[in-house]
Amino acid sequence: MFSPEGPTLRELAVQALSSVEHGYDLLAPKFDHTPFRTPDSVLAAVASALKESGPCDDGLDLCCGTGAGMDVLATVCGRSVTGVDFSAGMLDEARRRTPATGARVSWVRADARALPFTAAFDLVVSFGAFGHFLPRELPGLFAQVRGVLRPGGRFAFPVLAPPRPSSPAFWTLLGFDAVMRVRNAVWRPPFVMYYRAFRLGEVRRELERAGFRVDLRALPGFGTRSDGSPRVRMVEARRVD
Repeated sequence: MFSPEGPTLRELAVQALSSVEHGYDLLAPKFDHTPFRTPDSVLAAVASALKESGPCDDGLDLCCGTGAGMDVLATVCGRSVTGVDFSAGMLDEARRRTPATGARVSWVRADARALPFTAAFDLVVSFGAFGHFLPRELPGLFAQVRGVLRPGGRFAFPVLAPPRPSSPAFWTLLGFDAVMRVRNAVWRPPFVMYYRAFRLGEVRRELERAGFRVDLRALPGFGTRSDGSPRVRMVEARRVD
């Protein structure tokens, strides 16, 4: 995190006291050198799982950031891949690392809660972005995703199993969320980023209410927990018409 390539503590503090959009504009040049970037192992596992479901024509990376997820789309989409994000700084970085693919690549600045597309995609993916949406925003977000998918199109994203209360990670994430709530209560503009707000049971219910059929696929390369449940799953939600 504090390596020569990554952000300094001061830079992180300035980001945390900014809005989400401006904070990511500031972090963008060093974002790929932080733990916030989705690991390549997760990206590769999702790409492999999506290939098993078959190829598609047009894909969208929702909240694409610096574009790491576009490599996933490039492996399964033959005609076009589009990255959308509301941070101009993150999109600038993404353009510099546009994936090598035979598909047409586009970058669009927009808010995920108001997507500027019609039913133009067969596949929507997203990686590591959902902590920026409050639970009450999920119905609108999922309705937006459904609206940009063609009939039968898929919405896919990985979900890590939450840490157990007996683990240090559980208390670390709980503490982080508590600090963010206090920060947002006393400082404006808010910076919405909560690690424990995106709960799989609630997410599945809201996807189904939005008109999706939801399947959970274990990503076996990450193993299982002590109770036999997978450590990482891919949610694959198909638009139902």
